[in-house]
Amino acid sequence: MTGAVIGVLGASGAVGRAAVRELRALGHTGLRLGGRTESALAAVAEEDAAGHDETVLADATAADGLRAFTEGCDIVLNCVGPTYRLRATVASAALAAGAHCVDVAGDDPAAEDLVEGGDPARDGRTVVLSAGALPGLSSLLPRWLAGQGLDNAATLTAHCGGLETCSPTVAHDLMLSLGSGGADGAAYGEALAAVRGGRRVPRVLRTDEDTRHGAFPGRVAVQPYLSAESERLATALGLDRLDWYNVHPGPAVRALLTLLPGRLAAGDDPDRLAERLILAAGLDLAGRKPYYVMDFALSGTASGTPATAGLTLRAASSYRLTAAVGALAVDAVLRGEVPAGVHFACDVLEPDRVVRHLLEHAVADLRFTGAAAGAGQTEEGVL
Repeated sequence: MTGAVIGVLGASGAVGRAAVRELRALGHTGLRLGGRTESALAAVAEEDAAGHDETVLADATAADGLRAFTEGCDIVLNCVGPTYRLRATVASAALAAGAHCVDVAGDDPAAEDLVEGGDPARDGRTVVLSAGALPGLSSLLPRWLAGQGLDNAATLTAHCGGLETCSPTVAHDLMLSLGSGGADGAAYGEALAAVRGGRRVPRVLRTDEDTRHGAFPGRVAVQPYLSAESERLATALGLDRLDWYNVHPGPAVRALLTLLPGRLAAGDDPDRLAERLILAAGLDLAGRKPYYVMDFALSGTASGTPATAGLTLRAASSYRLTAAVGALAVDAVLRGEVPAGVHFACDVLEPDRVVRHLLEHAVADLRFTGAAAGAGQTEEGVL
């Protein structure tokens, strides 16, 4: 589609490999694939029958290699982590090379680092952060839902989670998020908190270790958790109430998550705990089909009367969801649809286009209810 040089860092990982496929599906060729293992990168490059991709050994923690990778790129898509350890490392390297950057994670710490380092907008450069499944799609889908038949939205209830492998990056980021990941050095979010009266209220909800939810097969554990992204979403939609639940279908993962805060406080090695989390996810998945679900129930008014709108997304993997959002963000930046500066993906991507892409490219199955039911048929009809 374009002659731009797109660098994909972490191209052979769970997210990066899927992101390469998403970029190719959007018409982008001649990608620069970066990673730490030459054979793995070669395998990704071989998926392109035209053979136009180049492979470059690069490590986000090695400044010289990162500099060499970003040099000559028009835009860099970062798919490596842990994000709360790297923060703005990759984005800063891309900007220094004169390139734009999209990070499938990044979040508040990266945004703070970038702003402190000087606004990229001064050089006409764009950085898009949190361009993944959660955060990212987790805010884009409710924004789309709010525009489907409701005059205004008042209450949102969300349930997100699934049964899938846990990558080392995800495991380490989860460890780090317990003490960082939010703004000003705070944790990524707060368990049991919710939005009431348009503001955060601590300890208003309860965990349920054994329950059922219609969007998830079997029995699950649900944990209320309010993140900075969810708070911003409540403000953007003008919500009075927001209840957000992380859903854990696997008992081994849930049991370990319950222990993590105490074990970290006791001084246990985070790397060893991350290894245990990866093993627990594998144990929960044994003999079962992986899946990831996002379920949103929005209530408000339509034509002056109470109304609801619902959306349930079901995918085989959250990693592909992340890849799709990252690729769409790269495409939007290259199309000139995102202004210069530092942005979160949910604030600059067009929700309608994201939903159409998920449907058209069979990234996920989406079901719409209530006021959104007709809109869902329209979306499919557009395709």
